[in-house]
Amino acid sequence: MAKRRLRNRKVRYVAIGAALATGGVVITLLPSANAADAKTPDQIMTMCERSAVVNGEQRSVEDFGGAFADGFQADNCDYVETNFETFDGPTEKASIDFPNCKPNATDPAKVSITWSSTAAQGQGKYVSTQQGVAGGLFGFLSGAWAKHKGTLDMTVKSATAGDTEARDVPVGKVLHMEFTPKLQRMTGEWRVRVDAREQTTVLPASPEQNFVAPDVVEGPVVLPGAAGAPGVVDGTSKAVLEDC
Repeated sequence: MAKRRLRNRKVRYVAIGAALATGGVVITLLPSANAADAKTPDQIMTMCERSAVVNGEQRSVEDFGGAFADGFQADNCDYVETNFETFDGPTEKASIDFPNCKPNATDPAKVSITWSSTAAQGQGKYVSTQQGVAGGLFGFLSGAWAKHKGTLDMTVKSATAGDTEARDVPVGKVLHMEFTPKLQRMTGEWRVRVDAREQTTVLPASPEQNFVAPDVVEGPVVLPGAAGAPGVVDGTSKAVLEDC
């Protein structure tokens, strides 16, 4: 029997080595789990959505649209942040054109230009503001998101920047406004745990199981609004002049 166990273990190591040599993916689980317990990220996220506790909050099956008979798929799910960064988003045209292109024009044209730009508040790899019942798991990210300066509750679907400015348009030019939003990216993991179970008269004992699904969430940096107004997207606006 001892020789047979050693031989099986050798076969297992050879299989892992072959996968690495050919560029394959090896899924590593905690010692309490085995190959039959492997889950895809989507399956792990479903387990997280249907966990009894998410980020320390006790839940009922009604929170994810389930019935009493459905029960929970996991005992606990936590989001653990691993990195946070800010960066410039894509520059977009934020106003209509204001031309000063009349053949007989000799002076700059004075215009009042109103511009606005809207950015989606939250987009993740596995979660979004539209996911599931009552926002699904996305609302649980608000605590991690809001601890960073200048952010908005992530359950809000979008935030806007805008202004009205007085500008001069030189002769022979067309003016429009552009806006470059400041974005932020939060990288982390959803960690799902199924507690160990003792043997009962109808069910066998089972060890604790742990699963991890990585997630990357992006959204705009949001400045506080004045006098209780909604927050506005942080970024840089710029007047752009082009030839007629």
